Amino acid sequence: MTSYHKPDEKTLQGLKDVANKLRIHSIKATCASNSGHPTSCCSAAELMSVLFFHTMRYKADDPRNQCNDRFVLSKGHAAPVLYAAWSEAGFVKESDLLNLRKIDCDLEGHPTPKLAFVDVATGSLGQGLGAACGMAYTGKHFDKSAYRVYCMMGDGECSEGSVWEAMAFASYYKLDNLVAIMDVNRLGQSEAAPLKHDMEIYRKRCEAFGWNTYVVDGHDVEELCKAFWQAQQVKDKPTCIVAKTFKGKGLKSKSDIEDLDNWHGKPIPKDRVDDILKDLQAQIQVPNKTLCPELPKDDTAPADLSAISMPSPPAYKKGEKMATRRAYGLALAKLGQASKRVVALDGDTKNSTFSETFKKAFPDRYIECFIAEQNLVGVAIGCATRDRTVAFASTFAAFFSRAYDQIRMGAISQSNVNLVGSHCGVSIGEDGPSQMALEDLAMFRAIPTCTVFYPSDAVSTEKAVELSANIKGICFIRTSRPDNEVIYSPDEKFEVGLAKVVRQSDSDCVTVIGAGVTLHEALAAADMLALEAAHLARKKIRVIDPFTIKPLDASTILSSARATRGQIITVEDHYKEGGLGEAVLSAVGKEPGIVVTRLAVTGVPRSGKSQELLDIFGISAKHIANAVRQTFAN
Repeated sequence: MTSYHKPDEKTLQGLKDVANKLRIHSIKATCASNSGHPTSCCSAAELMSVLFFHTMRYKADDPRNQCNDRFVLSKGHAAPVLYAAWSEAGFVKESDLLNLRKIDCDLEGHPTPKLAFVDVATGSLGQGLGAACGMAYTGKHFDKSAYRVYCMMGDGECSEGSVWEAMAFASYYKLDNLVAIMDVNRLGQSEAAPLKHDMEIYRKRCEAFGWNTYVVDGHDVEELCKAFWQAQQVKDKPTCIVAKTFKGKGLKSKSDIEDLDNWHGKPIPKDRVDDILKDLQAQIQVPNKTLCPELPKDDTAPADLSAISMPSPPAYKKGEKMATRRAYGLALAKLGQASKRVVALDGDTKNSTFSETFKKAFPDRYIECFIAEQNLVGVAIGCATRDRTVAFASTFAAFFSRAYDQIRMGAISQSNVNLVGSHCGVSIGEDGPSQMALEDLAMFRAIPTCTVFYPSDAVSTEKAVELSANIKGICFIRTSRPDNEVIYSPDEKFEVGLAKVVRQSDSDCVTVIGAGVTLHEALAAADMLALEAAHLARKKIRVIDPFTIKPLDASTILSSARATRGQIITVEDHYKEGGLGEAVLSAVGKEPGIVVTRLAVTGVPRSGKSQELLDIFGISAKHIANAVRQTFAN
């Protein structure tokens, strides 16, 4: 068995010197910006020094190299100490640190992947460990590589439930290549963290979640070197380094800042900064000694970024019935044949979302995240970093609402992750309102990098899955529970932002736009109106399937509206706010003479049969037909 070798005194002194250099950089940077969190940086200085210049293996001139160890700064407000570490490593110019938080500098207040050494954006606390779990799972099970993942958290963020979702995930999957570091500096933003410096409770909690745990003095570089080495020897368990630290460490003597309240998020006052910097500088014994990180093991291939295409066209025939949620599972399994980078995650709903189809075909590329949707999204984002995987994560669309913070941070992280929500709208039936996604389109339309697919049959669902795999940014695919007819031929071409006019004639007088189940209701309404004897020619309607709600095909909608006397009816299995109708209103808002009538779910729904609920909430075929008649009456 490998035995521990204590670093020599020169190395230990070098690590202490680097820690104080990190403090100096952090203080200078936050003073230059007149904002930031220098005290939060100072508590982590020794941790960062040992991690970056003794423990981690990486290419300092190539931070995003696929073989490098990964580091996630979950306590993102300590960004200056991260930037300082990369400056000491030689990647960031020291002069650039003084541009912290300036409009023309990518060294922002919290880390984002605009920087090559940042994989995921942090700053909304409690999210870093979930992403780190995704990276570690990918390294161990998909890449099967030697790189390790380190995630530094603050003690304050350990009040977030998402932290413990991630803790449970990591131990369940025995992620022994993952190390979490808790920087327990006692003080939060407005008062002390709940456990303060009760290190034994932190230990017991981590061990209860199945983690190998070490409680250490977070300012003792020798103790930290040993703990990180021990973590590398442990098999089948993730490790948590619970480090007792002091906020503002090193800012004591004349400054009177260390371990005191009311110094969170404040730069050092100008009348104190010179004395503090002199004091820290005096502690550095070998100013010019450079510690270099060891290089990683070169055992990970670059990501294959070639386009992913379905191996064959859709195998559906017009007229057969298939729920889009089932078509999603079949499509994903098919896509998995085309590329080994495709992976699937789910939150214990795989027999409803039909991601189980993928699991049966590729069990080694499927991750069960159980009922922890925040962690589900966080792990998916982690899996997708550095383009290691093309990740599809699925659950009931309603349950993505509890992971909305992870989703919006995924956009800031420039993540290419695909989220698939089933059981949308009242059409799910008897399960009732808690299971019905009625605000999901509004949620995802508000995400700046998000493409929102709303396929209406099995063929368009398969095309949506294929397109999502190749799109930069977040993709959301909304799938439905009811079985609906296949309306497209297998050779139908689909593009993002291009709608389909599925029913039209030269005498159309109203444009009806539906999506998912309501597209089929719109087609039924068109048939209903066509059978009416009176005023036959005047009651023909044009029916549009938008395919993507974002981006929306404004051109097709506008040209159809002009051809139908400016009359548009939208019908959606979603609340009025933020859904299809509002998307259409935004698209035609500057066009004079266009009237949009919106049919949508109003009020909180209830249990009932699918068709009953569509009728009650006025989005069924008969209500669409009535709306068309009312348009003529007006």
